[in-house]
Amino acid sequence: MQNKSRPSQSVTEASSVRVLMLGDVVGKIGRDAAEDLLPALREQHRPHFVIVNGENSAGGLGITPEIADTFLELGVDVITLGNHTWSKRDIFDYLNHEPRLLRPANYPEGSPGRGHGIFTAKSGFKIGVANLMGRTFMEPLLDPFRMADTIIASFRAVTNLSFFDFHAEATSEKTAFGHYLDGRASVVVGTHTHVQTADERILIGGTGYLTDVGMCGPQESVLGMDSAVAVQRFVTQMPHRFQVATGPAIVCGIIADIDQATGKTVSIERIQIRDVHS
Repeated sequence: MQNKSRPSQSVTEASSVRVLMLGDVVGKIGRDAAEDLLPALREQHRPHFVIVNGENSAGGLGITPEIADTFLELGVDVITLGNHTWSKRDIFDYLNHEPRLLRPANYPEGSPGRGHGIFTAKSGFKIGVANLMGRTFMEPLLDPFRMADTIIASFRAVTNLSFFDFHAEATSEKTAFGHYLDGRASVVVGTHTHVQTADERILIGGTGYLTDVGMCGPQESVLGMDSAVAVQRFVTQMPHRFQVATGPAIVCGIIADIDQATGKTVSIERIQIRDVHS
């Protein structure tokens, strides 16, 4: 097996599809940075499909219909969420009517919205995208591993291209999930912990993997939140109210090239851009 840290220059648009994903967008600073850099990232990497995790985009907690609309108008193909899905009540009905906004699929049946779908890119290919949430140190949701089996089967009936956003706390659970889907999913990436990991690789079965994509948010912060407030919470053990930090942003993401014929990842590259000023 050969892992490639950068997309192969020999891979052509006819043989592969290129997916760009940006990690957890935190607050207005993260939104502005992601929105400002998307045109340049498109120009540089020429992705066929764009995914953004937006679960912290509304003041650090949840997403609103207006924010979701802005991302979609910018050409984002799918927005994924996570444990803050329900933080803004006005998103509930929106989730039922906008299939491009995905919440974790392993919330109980009857929850607003959907957790996976098959989407058609502008270039014509179909790709399955799923959002699932881990259970270690998280909410006691339905088993994401077994649910992934069902989702993969539904994708494979239509396309062999698939992308999983696994929103989880524990690196062990994320890594196990990647290996569980190795050879079946095209790409598995983790979100939620906001710190980009340096373990991008192609697993033995051909699945592109990264434990955490990282965040788009305030660079000098604690996971996007004001550092002084976060420190006080740890030092005093008192419930100080979190607030999104200020200052320049960091923008984190990945680029993955997937072979159309096999559904395997042929290259995966981390993106990390610092000192982004809006």
